[in-house]
Amino acid sequence: MEDFNFITPLGLFAGVLTTIAYLPQLIKTWKTKSAHDLSWSMLIVLCTGIILWLIYGFYVHDIPIIAANIVTFIFAGMILMLKIRYKSDPSEEN
Repeated sequence: MEDFNFITPLGLFAGVLTTIAYLPQLIKTWKTKSAHDLSWSMLIVLCTGIILWLIYGFYVHDIPIIAANIVTFIFAGMILMLKIRYKSDPSEEN
């Protein structure tokens, strides 16, 4: 039983949960064709943080961090692209 490493599965499970948390927002934004309530600064800071986590994950060779953040970046990036695509109010600042 000493050989069983529960840390990697724990990390993968945590990554799955935090990654799929973005899926409902992505689906809602896609269906309603509105991202008005999403903050530009939050999305930009989030995507920047995900990229930094990816760099860190590659540096420390941590598969759960790498895998979760690749998928999270795809979801967050898609939300950001939808925010750009569905922007209807030119005065929208935040």
